[in-house]
This record gives sequence, C-alpha cells and structure tokens, in this order.
Amino acid sequence: MLPSPSSSPAQPHRDILLNCTNQTLLNLAVDTPAKSLDLWSYLPTPAKDVGTKRLYTEGGSPRKRARVESWNSDVGEAGSIARAEVRARRNCWLKTLRGPMPGCAGLLPSTPILKSFVSSNKSDIFKWDALDDGFINPPYACSYSHNAKSGGKPHLALATEHGSVHILDTQKRLDWDVEPQRTTFQPHHNGVYDVKWSCYDQFLATCSADRSVRILDVSSGNSIATLQGHSGSVKCIAWDPQNNMVLSTGGRDGNIKVWDLRLPHGEVSEPVTTISGAHDELGHKSKKKTGLQHSVTNLVRAKNMALISSGSSDGILRCWDLRFMASTKKSKATQNRRTLYFRSSPMDPTTLHNSRRARGILSLAAGTGPTSDLIFALGADSRIHTYTSSTLEPLRINYTHPSLRTNSSFYLGISVSPCGRSLASGSTGIQGSAFLFDISNAARTFPRAEPGVKLSAQIGEIGPVDWADGMLATCADESTVRIWRPDIEVYRSCLENPTEKKWDWSWAS
Repeated sequence: MLPSPSSSPAQPHRDILLNCTNQTLLNLAVDTPAKSLDLWSYLPTPAKDVGTKRLYTEGGSPRKRARVESWNSDVGEAGSIARAEVRARRNCWLKTLRGPMPGCAGLLPSTPILKSFVSSNKSDIFKWDALDDGFINPPYACSYSHNAKSGGKPHLALATEHGSVHILDTQKRLDWDVEPQRTTFQPHHNGVYDVKWSCYDQFLATCSADRSVRILDVSSGNSIATLQGHSGSVKCIAWDPQNNMVLSTGGRDGNIKVWDLRLPHGEVSEPVTTISGAHDELGHKSKKKTGLQHSVTNLVRAKNMALISSGSSDGILRCWDLRFMASTKKSKATQNRRTLYFRSSPMDPTTLHNSRRARGILSLAAGTGPTSDLIFALGADSRIHTYTSSTLEPLRINYTHPSLRTNSSFYLGISVSPCGRSLASGSTGIQGSAFLFDISNAARTFPRAEPGVKLSAQIGEIGPVDWADGMLATCADESTVRIWRPDIEVYRSCLENPTEKKWDWSWAS
C-alpha cells in the first residue's frame, strides 16, 4: 500500500496560510515595498479559536474589529481626506507594478481626490485688461494645447469678447514669483467664440461674431488664412485629429463647413463642402416657415472621419460621415446634407426629468481612456447627459448638482480630463462656481453618478473650462482665470484653519 500524502503543507510552505484578512493585505500593500512583498503568502483564511465573529486584540483585551467602510461612503471631510491619503499611497504601490497612467500624473481621480482641489489667491490667478477703459472684457473660450494635456508646457489659449487671444503659461510657481511672459494676438475686433489648437500645436484657429475664421501661426503670430463663408456668427471649431490642414466650423446660420488649408491661396476662403441646416428637421425648411435658425453649437471629431454635432433646439446629436463629401456647387444643399448625414440620437434626453419641452445642447466633450466611447453634453436643462459615440444613444446616467445653473447660456463649457476620469463644467450665477464630477464609472453597465464637487472663488459666470495634465483652468466674467490643482496637504490645512487660510487659498466645497 502506498503511503497517503500528508495533510499538512511541507515545511518550506508552512507560511502560505496565515491569519489575515483582506484589510490586512491592503495595509501590507500600502506599507510594504512592492519588491519585498509576497502576495501569495497572504491569502485570507479563517481565524483560529474564535467563533463566527472575528476578534482582534489591542492593548491585551479582545474586541470586535471595526467595520471597514466603503471608499465612496459619505463619512465627512476628515474621513474623505484620510481615505484619499490611503488611496494615494496604495496607487503609488500599484504604480511600481503597472507603470504610470498617461495624462494623470500617476493619480486615479475619484470624489475624495476631486475634493482636494485648491487654488492659490496669489500665484494661480491670471488677469487681463480691456481694450477700452471702463468696460470689462470677459472670456468666451479657452483651450489647453495638446502638449499640455500630455504633461508638457501648460500653455492655455484664452479668447475674449474684444477679439483678443492670450497664450498663458500656467505652470506652478511660488507666490512671490512673477508671472511668466504671455503672448497676445488681435485676430478679430469682435467676440471670439471658440479657439482651438491644431493636432500638432502649430496653428490656432479662432472663430468670431464677425462671421470669419482666422488661422494663426503660433511661432510667428501671423495670420496665415482667413476663412469666410458663414452668413452668421461662427460658434465652434473642430480640427482633424490627424491632419494639421483640415478643420470644420459650425455657425449660428445652422451650417457646418469643412475647410482644407492646402488649397491655393486664392481659394482658401471657399469650403470643401457645406452641410446646410445641419440640425433642421429632415424635409422641413424651418427658416422659411418660422424665421428661426437652429444654430450649430458644438462639433466633435470622432473615429473614421466622423463629425458629431449638436444644436440649439434639442438634445439630438447628429453624426456626419466626411468620407462621402460632395461638392455643394453640383448639388442642392438639402441633397448634400442628406448624403452626409447618416446617424442621429434615437431619443432626446433633455425631454426627460419632468421637462416640458426639448432643450438645446450648450457644450460637448469627448471622453478619453475609460470613457473613450462616450460623448458628454451640457444641456440647457442644467444636466450633463451621456451618449455613446458609436450609436449616439443617450445613456441613463447623467450628472448634475443642486447649484448647477445654465440659464440657456451658450457661453458655458465642459471639459474631460486627459485621463478620462473627471469632468469639469461651468455655471451661471453672481457667485461664479465650477463643478467637478467623477465619470470613471460612466461606461459601466450599471453606473452610479457620484455627487459633484463645487469650486467657488470667482465672481460672475464661469464660462469656459479646460483641463491640462494635473490642473484645471476656470474662466470668469470678472476677466480672471484660476488654476486649480489637487493638493491634499494644503486642503487639510485649509479645513483645519479656514479663517487664516482663506487669505492665501481657495478650496473645493
């Protein structure tokens, strides 16, 4: 008869089964270097000589182990800060195993991290003067360069009501350091509604209420092209993500135009194609019957030469396939529009939530990373709706805040962080506020909308907002730009001594 194997593990493997729990494993993961930690030696096993309740001794007397709260449970500001610190330490340990996450500076945004955003009252504020004394010059649009979103120099392009464009260097500096030198252009003499960097940060495109689009060479500051063809104010711009010479524009005349800067100089003002009445009802000429124009409010470039647009009349998104562009000179505008248009949202999410009528879309933002297949839209109903970029179908999840107000202002903007886990939104009101939302789980099957975080430090409407790597820019009507960054230590000191710290810092509420 063969001897039966021993029921106990061999001598070299006796330390495999230990008395520990998952919380013990988490503490070891935080406190122990990754190279010296053997995860397989700490598998959770039942404790010995105890009943169904797990006991542990502290100070010689056994008692029940404290219940471990969820990371997202509402336990107050102190608990959120403590959890954020543990999460940050755990992420540093995980970073050694899987490497840094691009666009997030190694941090995994969540609601506790968003609550730790602070802004210095001395070094994080940028101001500019109006062209005429006695008049304010509020910002209409802002945009970080692609290099800034990937961790490079944080250059922010800012467009104002008087037609000027400022390029600011928003890198972190000490309170007594002078502001880095800025560059100022004057491409228009009317309000600039949008400003966008080309895919290689070589050009800046600006669109204005003077019905024109200017292309600026960033290195020289010269205007290399003037695009004219819209019959109304030009509202939005979208560059081709892979071609530095192709861009699309949308205007309040309801038209979308596609431009190619490689055309000869004499023909550069002529668009490649025009989509007339992009958000009018199919087969219905609303302009002739009602005298109203359904403006194009936003443009977002998607995969496979697709262009996604939103309008001012409802929450329906439309997708246009630019691979089948036809010349507008050989066909009627309605035929050209029907040729390009191939997908639309099956329903309008702005008609839900006890709304009596459809509301327009104020701003669009495309997701990245874990939200790369999503489109986020700020509606005039004071909600941020979520769509799938492949089908344009609205999802059940939406984001809002009790203090978020839009008042149908088409100067508000939203922006998704480079890592695709956080979203920022502007808001109207006398006391300007921006709002941050954790959207990291928006693409899940059963997502849950986390409560928003409020940033209040400016006066007037917070209109344009944009993210760079590790920072957020918010623009207010008082002609100021504030830069916000996550800093747990400063945030904790502000909570401990708010009376003294309020002179130096502003923090999330």
